[in-house]
Amino acid sequence: MELRGVAKTFDRSVEAVAPMDLALRAGGVTALLGPTGCGKSTLLRMIGGVEAPTGGSIEVRPKPRIGFCFQEPRLLPWRNVLRNVGLPLELDGRPRDVCRREARRRLEMVGLGDAAELLPAALSGGMRMRAAVARSLVADPDLLLLDEPFGALDEVTRFRLDEEVANLVREKAITVVLVTHSISEAVFLADEVVVLSPRPARIIERYEIPFGERIASLRGTEAFARLQASIYDCLRGGMVEDES
Repeated sequence: MELRGVAKTFDRSVEAVAPMDLALRAGGVTALLGPTGCGKSTLLRMIGGVEAPTGGSIEVRPKPRIGFCFQEPRLLPWRNVLRNVGLPLELDGRPRDVCRREARRRLEMVGLGDAAELLPAALSGGMRMRAAVARSLVADPDLLLLDEPFGALDEVTRFRLDEEVANLVREKAITVVLVTHSISEAVFLADEVVVLSPRPARIIERYEIPFGERIASLRGTEAFARLQASIYDCLRGGMVEDES
């Protein structure tokens, strides 16, 4: 997927995303990192086809199957976990046995096989987000869009889910775009971090992330800390420059 001069203006006057060129690497994880309100989620929605750009073009060959995971789990409270996860297949008209089988497979992948028959109210916050991740994967997406899915969780749960998702998407070679405020999360999950300016979003810098397997001990390494510090300086510099 390639973005060429993609831009977004609301109400003809509020510029959310300045003209931007960005190529997403197939099978890789790209993190969009920037300050609150800079246009990250707007950019993600344009990539997913939910929001139409007001300028430029998005070239995709072939058209991908897209999975979307939001900031909240958005599970239907009257459906058990299995039926929530299988909902995208159900809406696509797939047979009931296929929906149940594929939903159960994804629940096993995220460690929720034993929770299939529970209602969302019986799950912890971390378990609900795992169910949401499973739902986003149930249709075997080529492109997975993550809009700060773990932002409301405690740090321990967030780190654990980061590890699970990082290794899962690499195992499946899924192309991922992640929106996050967390430098640590961006460095841990991504193959490339794209640092954005305050609104309207412009690309300030792009960082190649050199790490291989994503394991918990990576966060404690000197290389990880140096990269975090470099990205922080870049992000802060972009915000200070915008204020001046």
